Amino acid sequence: MSAEKYLEKVQKLIGKIQKTQMMKIKRAGKIVAEAIASGHRVYLFGSGHSVIPVMDVFPRYGSFVGFYPLYDPRLMWHNVIGPGGARELLWIERKEGYARIFLQSYSLQPGDAVIVFSHGGRNAAPIEVALEARNRGLKVITVSSHQNLKVSRPAHSSGKFLSELADVAIDNCTPPEDALVDVGKPEKIAAGSTVAAVSVAMALLAEAGAILARQGKLPPTFVSPNVPGVAPDHNDRVYQAFTEFFYGRPAPRNLTEKSSSAVYQKSSKKRKPKR
Repeated sequence: MSAEKYLEKVQKLIGKIQKTQMMKIKRAGKIVAEAIASGHRVYLFGSGHSVIPVMDVFPRYGSFVGFYPLYDPRLMWHNVIGPGGARELLWIERKEGYARIFLQSYSLQPGDAVIVFSHGGRNAAPIEVALEARNRGLKVITVSSHQNLKVSRPAHSSGKFLSELADVAIDNCTPPEDALVDVGKPEKIAAGSTVAAVSVAMALLAEAGAILARQGKLPPTFVSPNVPGVAPDHNDRVYQAFTEFFYGRPAPRNLTEKSSSAVYQKSSKKRKPKR
């Protein structure tokens, strides 16, 4: 019975998203399409479990070049305890200042867009990614639980929830506790936010892709080799297109020319061979 309850809850959850969030999803899809059509990037960010929709957008059969995932292993789990474990991840995720350092490695530019996933919308990492993106002139799309705003307080020193920093703030329609099934204990089981976030991500992808296709600007699309009529080297060409997209922008310059030159000169002096 609990399995049926979960699936019923998920169906209602997706139905609520479809009923209440479609206008926002369409607006966000237009932002995504405009960025890709103009040769810009659509960055994707999530930490903890919210990295799952980021990983699912591209590469993924049915997705296309134009999305640029922002990954940091320190903000993802690959263990339960110890290095890469949940406690360590949560500490870094909530630590103010880290996300700004992390983003110095990426060349975010006006005309780009970013989609930030975070169920709670309170932790420092997603909030500071959104803040930094806004500061650099990007359009910001967020996917989080808006019900969480009603039962919690901002945890970040900005006093903001993630959704308050968005050009388009999409509600994942999942309750604050995330878990959906009551088994007679104070704590419920079986989370819903990942299903919701991935569904929103794919809806955005579908909306943007349809717009780009109508304009004749749909980038190369990753496709299953089992699809009839697909050329044997199709995905090789997708990888090549993504490689050109990924490396087609100069690295960000985080140092001034003067300080950068000074660092280089100092390094050169140290490495000067003895005669």
